[in-house]
Amino acid sequence: MMDDSSTPLPLSLQRELQSYKRYLALEKGVSENTISAYMFDIDRFVQHMHQHGITRFDEIQIAHVNAFLMMLEELGLALSSRTRTLSSLRGFFAFLFANKSINNDITEKAELPKSRRTLPDTLSIDEMLSILEQPDTSTKAGIRDRAILELLYACGLRVSELCGLKQRDMLLEQEVIRVFGKGSKERIVPVGSSALEWVGQYQEDVRPHFMKVGKATDDIMFLNQRGTGISRMSVWSIVSEATKGAGIEKHVYPHTFRHSFATHLLEGGADLRALQEMLGHSDISTTQIYTHIDREFIRQVHKTYHPRG
Repeated sequence: MMDDSSTPLPLSLQRELQSYKRYLALEKGVSENTISAYMFDIDRFVQHMHQHGITRFDEIQIAHVNAFLMMLEELGLALSSRTRTLSSLRGFFAFLFANKSINNDITEKAELPKSRRTLPDTLSIDEMLSILEQPDTSTKAGIRDRAILELLYACGLRVSELCGLKQRDMLLEQEVIRVFGKGSKERIVPVGSSALEWVGQYQEDVRPHFMKVGKATDDIMFLNQRGTGISRMSVWSIVSEATKGAGIEKHVYPHTFRHSFATHLLEGGADLRALQEMLGHSDISTTQIYTHIDREFIRQVHKTYHPRG
């Protein structure tokens, strides 16, 4: 499974990035701080593409850009940050097109995902179980990744909440965890037996090996192999790789685990107010976006089992 460390880019990609940086400074007269912001956005995108097998800029399609922007939304980046990212990419691809490094500027048609109250794809229970089983638990990183996936599904966590978990929040003897959600609002969420087992194994057998002398982890629960807290993008990559390994073609993000958590609870008969507490929604209307799935489930049960269905 992937970790936070970035892999070296091919020299051809590095040269294009350096050329654009010089262009911004020398020809456009852009300030150093603005250049740093642009290059941060572009570097993050290029690293992500490289991790998915892209080695030339002319291999990048609009679907790659749109999927990347969707990923940033799922990771919880603010609209202003995502808008800047798209602007940075458009400037860079316009430069590549002008220099004939690419044949088409695919970012012209790229758009930020429209905010919506409807839900993305949810996973069936079988699909979820298949994803959970993908990490190679003969390795330390695989045990950590299994614990992350299990906890995302068991507790319906936002990815930012998972990355912010501290060891002191893991009240495993009471079979609950303490979560700090939006606005630092605290809630207590139950943890199932499977997640308890894998999280316990990670804490005992893996986390001590990932800790590094001199690294201030602030008691962060999930560490990368450099001894620092795992990033949201790394969690996204862990989910993405496990989904691919399971042979599932749906677009699955960490937030898909949260939606599936809520859907499976409702289908099992959970009370909407209890679900609101577990998800950390301040307004019950936010939780009610799940009820259309519950109604569909009820209709399906009626159709399947009623003699006149």
